[in-house]
This record gives sequence, structure tokens and C-alpha cells, in this order.
Amino acid sequence: MAALVSRLVWLQLQLLVACWASADLPSRRFEYKYSFKGPQLVHSDGTIPFWTHAGNAIPSADQVRITPSLKSQKGSVWTRSKLSFENWEIEVTFRVTGRGRVGADGLAIWYTAGQGLDGPVFGAADSWNGLGIFFDSFDNDGKKNNPVILVVGNNGNQLYDHQNDGATQALGSCLRDFRNKPYPVRARIIYYRKILTVMIHNGFTPNNDDYELCARIENLSLPSEGYFGISAATGALADDHDVLSFLTFRLFEPGKPVEPADSTIPQEEKEKYREEYENFQQALDKKKEEFQKEHPDVQGEQVDDMFESVNERELRQIFEGQNRIHLEIKQLNRQLDMILDEQRKYMNLVSEEISKKGSNVVSQMGQLPQAELDNVVKYQQEVLRHVGELKNSVTNALSQAAQLPGGATGGYEMTQHFNDIKEHLHVVKRDLGALVQRNVNIEKPKCPELPPFPSCLSTTHFFMFVAFQTVLFIGYIMYRSQQEAAAKKFF
Repeated sequence: MAALVSRLVWLQLQLLVACWASADLPSRRFEYKYSFKGPQLVHSDGTIPFWTHAGNAIPSADQVRITPSLKSQKGSVWTRSKLSFENWEIEVTFRVTGRGRVGADGLAIWYTAGQGLDGPVFGAADSWNGLGIFFDSFDNDGKKNNPVILVVGNNGNQLYDHQNDGATQALGSCLRDFRNKPYPVRARIIYYRKILTVMIHNGFTPNNDDYELCARIENLSLPSEGYFGISAATGALADDHDVLSFLTFRLFEPGKPVEPADSTIPQEEKEKYREEYENFQQALDKKKEEFQKEHPDVQGEQVDDMFESVNERELRQIFEGQNRIHLEIKQLNRQLDMILDEQRKYMNLVSEEISKKGSNVVSQMGQLPQAELDNVVKYQQEVLRHVGELKNSVTNALSQAAQLPGGATGGYEMTQHFNDIKEHLHVVKRDLGALVQRNVNIEKPKCPELPPFPSCLSTTHFFMFVAFQTVLFIGYIMYRSQQEAAAKKFF
């Protein structure tokens, strides 16, 4: 029973940590100049907005094929302008696919002081000044430790150690097979307060947030300004290296106000965007006139309905954003329901365990002071009550988000609704903090220990099972060695 009570307390602490975690996380802002994503990824002339591509890279409407599955290919894409902020986060979605069991050479994500448009390191220049994260799929050193993900830093004076697959220069690494996965592989790279964190989504599940830690490097100094890039290369073996999206976010300190997205845009660029807007509107009006001349039977209002104006596009984007927020709040509501169900299950298990142990456990429980038992019951009731209030607050926020009005005043009213939601969450957070502080001041009662459960596995059976597993493992290793030797002879 003590184990069940401890698990219940641990689950409650998890809920409190989840509620407070948002206060320690940095705020972030999407940077469109350093990002790309399909559909309509490229212009009509085949170029990527704010990016440049080199080598054998092939941009398309939905993705950028850095290298096709042909021998001795190199390609890369780089941001045209330098990054000018200190803390950042990027999310890269890509696929590496090929027919063979072994692929080559690999793909690299870069943050460097200069653009490495061409070179011998996964299609980019060597002796870079900055950071390279390598997805190496070919085993150059013959140690059978590929595919591997390496984090390699350089000050501009070192050459990459190809023969040893960069093992002597790696700041961090992890073994992950990123080839031929059912879903796209995702890499989330966070550089915050001189700490680099690399998270990997293995591509086995459709859940976009199913990340696992690959490497974490502390006290890492990178250039204050640099370019983002992604490159790939093939050799005697070849894979298709496709990048579906590259999203960049600027990170701000907790509590610091997020600067508007256009605060760093020069006045000249604002004038340029205004001219582009006016040109687009003129071209749209011209197309409407031409269409109406060709179809005189169509009325003016019908023509307007067939062409989406700039304002209608902005409203559509606002409604899509509201829909995403609505889905996120629904997901939070489902998670709170799951937490409440788990707490009820554990409370039921505690009750069943007490009833199973009979009068012995009941008599031992009776030896505890009645005041301590009342405190335990009161504490559990207060936790359930506050969690229920949190659920009701989120439910109210969900209903408010579903009732957000559209039209020209939708932006102001949407902001007012979100301020109300934020206030509700602050009230719940303060109540939970007071509850935890009260629980710390209360002396925890000591519950009686349960008698040990009998073991259903004897020592003989255990050692027989271990020996059987060892024989299977050795046989599997020998089989893999033979298969890899045969594959090397084939290639």
C-alpha cells in the first residue's frame, strides 16, 4: 500500500510540475525569413523565398530534394541573410530513403558564420566556423556504428575526420537509424543560454511531438551571427535526401515581452512589401476584369467570390489559427481527464488493498492517530477539488475559443478571450501552489508496511532463462556479422 500511496503522490507532483513548467520555458517567435515549408514552397522561377540553393538541390512545391539517389551528388540550401539573435530553436523535417540496406553518404544541418555552398563535408565546405549536426549513414571506419547522429563544432581551423566518421571531433552523438522510416524524421535543435539540445523523432509514429533526447552540450559558444543551412551528399551508394520543412524560432527570456515580428524590418523593406501588396491587388483586379469580359453573363458578386482577396486570405489564416488553438485546448482537456482517471484508479487500488489485507491491516491503521488519517483524507480531497477546478477552467476556455467571433473585430475580441483564459490559469496555478505549500508544512503520516509478496520465479528458472537469452543473442550477432560481410562484398 505504501508503494501505491507513493505513486499517487508522484502523479500529483507531475501534475503540479506540468502546470508550472510553462513559467520556466522561453517565449518564442516564428522567423519566416529563416524558414521554409510546403505547399507552395517555391516561386514560379524555382527559387525558395529568402533561401538560396546550390549543387544538385531540386526545390519543388512540397519539399527540397537536397540530393537524388544518384552516385556522387552534392547539394545544399542556405539562408540568404545572417541570423542576428542569440537564442534560437529550429525544427527540421526530412526523409532519407534508398533501395539498399546501406545508404550514403548522409545529411547535415548547419549554423555557420559563412555559407558553405559546396564542399567535401556532406556537400558543404570544410573548416567551417560554427556548428554541424551530421546524419551519417555510411560506415567509413568499419566499426559498425552507423547510422549515427554527430554534433561537431569547429572554429574554422580544423578539417573534418572522414576516415573515423568524425568520432574524434564529436561534441555529442547518438545511434539512430533514420533511413526508410514510415513517417518523416524530425530534428528539434535548441540553442538557449549557451546550451545546445538535440531532440530526435525516430519516424515510427505519426505523433509530431514524440521526441527523444539525442545530445546535450553545455557551455557551447557559437558565432553571434551566422547562416542556417542543410546539405547532403552521395558516394558510390546513394539515397534520396528530402527536406520537407525547416522552421526557425527566436527564443526570448521568460517574462520578457516578445518583440513584434516586424520590429526588426527596415523601413525600406516595409515599403517594398507595401508595393508588393498593391501590385498584387492590382493584378487581382485586372484578372477579375479580364474574366468578366470573357464571361459577361457572370455578375460582379459572383466574380468576387471566385477570387480570394488579401483581406479574405488574412481572415482565413486567422480562423485556421483559432482552429489550431481550439485543438490544443481540447488536447489539454483530454490529458486532464486522463490524470483524473489515473488518480481515481489508484485510490480504488488503495481501498481494495486495504480490504484484501483484512483485519490485520485495519488494526494497524487503527493504531495511527485519527488526526493524521483525517489530514491524509483531507489532502487527497483538496487535490481532487483543485484538479477539478483546473479542468473546469480549461473547459470554459475551450467553449470561449469555440465561440470566438469572426469579422473585422475578431482580432481584438480574440485577444480579450485569451487574456481571460490566462487569468483563469494563473488563479488555478496560485491555488495549487498554496496547496503544495500546505502539504509541505503537514507532517506526513507513516503507513504500515505490507507483508512481502511471494516470488513466482525460482532461481533455477531464472538462470535457465538468462542462458537461453544469451545463446539467442550470440546467434543473432553471428547472423548479423555474416549478413554485413556479404553486403560489403556485394557493394
